[in-house]
Amino acid sequence: MSAIAPPGSDPRLTFAKRLLAICVTVILLASFLASRVQTSGGRVRVTGLTLPTHNGQWLTADLYRPRTATPESPAPLVVVVPGFQRSKETHLDLPIELARRGIVAIVIDPYAQGSSSSSLNPRSATNEGYGAFAVVDYAASTGNLNYIDKSRIAVAGHSAGGNAALQAASYFGAEAARTKSPSKVHSAFVSGYVLTNTERVLRSVRSNLGMSYARHDEGAYRNELKNGDMRRAPEALRFVNSGLPAAAKIDAVEIGRFYGDLATRTLRVVHNEPMLHPFQPYSPADVAHQVAFFQKIFGLEATLPAADQVWYWKEILSLCALVAAFVSLVPLARLILAHVSYFHPLVHPVPDAPPAPSGRGRLIFWTLFLTGALIACFTYIPLAELSQKLFAEAAGREATWFFPQRMNNAVVLWAFCNGLIGFALFFLGRKLNGHATTTAPGDSVASTSARELRRTALLAAVLWSAFYLQLFVVYALFHVDYRFLFVGVRVFQPALLWLIPMYAPMFFVFFLSNSVRVNAAMRFAGHPEWRSLLLAGLGNSLGLLFIIVVQYGTFATTGTVRWTDNWLYVNLLFAVVPMMFVLPYFNRFFFRMTGRIYLGPMTTCLVFIMILLSNTVCYLPL
Repeated sequence: MSAIAPPGSDPRLTFAKRLLAICVTVILLASFLASRVQTSGGRVRVTGLTLPTHNGQWLTADLYRPRTATPESPAPLVVVVPGFQRSKETHLDLPIELARRGIVAIVIDPYAQGSSSSSLNPRSATNEGYGAFAVVDYAASTGNLNYIDKSRIAVAGHSAGGNAALQAASYFGAEAARTKSPSKVHSAFVSGYVLTNTERVLRSVRSNLGMSYARHDEGAYRNELKNGDMRRAPEALRFVNSGLPAAAKIDAVEIGRFYGDLATRTLRVVHNEPMLHPFQPYSPADVAHQVAFFQKIFGLEATLPAADQVWYWKEILSLCALVAAFVSLVPLARLILAHVSYFHPLVHPVPDAPPAPSGRGRLIFWTLFLTGALIACFTYIPLAELSQKLFAEAAGREATWFFPQRMNNAVVLWAFCNGLIGFALFFLGRKLNGHATTTAPGDSVASTSARELRRTALLAAVLWSAFYLQLFVVYALFHVDYRFLFVGVRVFQPALLWLIPMYAPMFFVFFLSNSVRVNAAMRFAGHPEWRSLLLAGLGNSLGLLFIIVVQYGTFATTGTVRWTDNWLYVNLLFAVVPMMFVLPYFNRFFFRMTGRIYLGPMTTCLVFIMILLSNTVCYLPL
């Protein structure tokens, strides 16, 4: 019997139509509701904008304007700067909550991230505020934003974005000293960054300042006291004392207490939430502290309480859309295979599953399973370090057309090497079990022709196009995308399409290797499908999960992470591990439709690498 029967004779096609309809409905409904949360039920207008800046650079941003902000009643403005590896969509919690309280917010894609251009400055966060300098200058000088109070412009950011916020306060403070006028930056809030809390930077500040730092920040090993406790941290003391007269300077910080004077723009406050660095932007406590700060310095305490938050509903709704979008690929593929005659030759009977290994075969299986996971674990950090040498331009933040994505270069190198290792382990298992190594992987599951491969590639491209076309339509209608915390599927600028031929071949080695192992080495007769897929998901993600466990297990017991200089590469795994876990599921679903191992990796490779390519720093010379 074929994997997919002719239209009209297979109840699975009826189910596929219903499932696809349900997925599309969930995507549209969840996106609509997420947009209602984002706009506070229509009380806030959200607009995308592009701002040309110096040297031919540009910034993309989202403008959150409460309808109460008018030329007759101008509102304060907060420029929000996401951190390293983050686009504007990852930091919408603060703009949503500020706009609900009558504050205009502009959240930007930092230079070389999201849809903004690269910068000619390799230290953009420090020297350009990731673009915040340009936005503040524009807001303070243009007549277009006639609904903002130009005397109340503030900047906020997390991590490298926090550095950008403090640098903006310092930069415009120095300008104010030269011009003998108030600083364009009324206030700034710095989240998750203390390395630039130096006398040199703080000396120029002429703004109120707020600060929050995760008590369990993985990067705290770089702090002067090597920990994240801000009560006696020199960085926090300098931060507070920069606003106090000599006679009032302190030697211990009272967390949450306001120091200094609002009228003279010397107000200071420090918060120290008990959490990890990457989770801080998604913490209701951190959001509340920032909201309360801006309510106080703008005199808006009478608005909604800082703890009254709704942004997390947008995260939940976007997660529903994210899941539905991925699931929709499966019924869409089934319907195309059944109804488009050009793709009918891709459908083959699903080969019988081999018997489950026993005795010596069982020992070989588990040995190779754990070996693959351990190799994946022990090669990640060394290959991340090697990627910085092989792709030196991107590692040095230089604009380049040659593998321009600094963080993804580590992932692609790891994926390529572990894909080859996966093939080696597969063939080794066959040899140890007495199978000829000259046969194709999984024999009939891999048999194909050049013509079939071309058709398979075309079908994968159609599925990828449908997936992203739907996303672009959703974004155009509702100005939201699919995401949850660290995992996001966002619209992308056309230039990223040029990177697919660069990154896809190396990634495809890993994706094909996974499909071979999932469908030819982890599918056994008599085993429930859920157990087989769970095992495959764990096998594909366990090695990287080991890294996270070691990193944070070491941190919990010693106070310092296992990998210090490369801790950002470990943080990247919070987004990569979920994708690695679900990948085998899709490879199995597509295999059961076609009886072959190719459609799954071709489709998932395109989808997943575009997710990676559009959610990281990218030093293209644009």
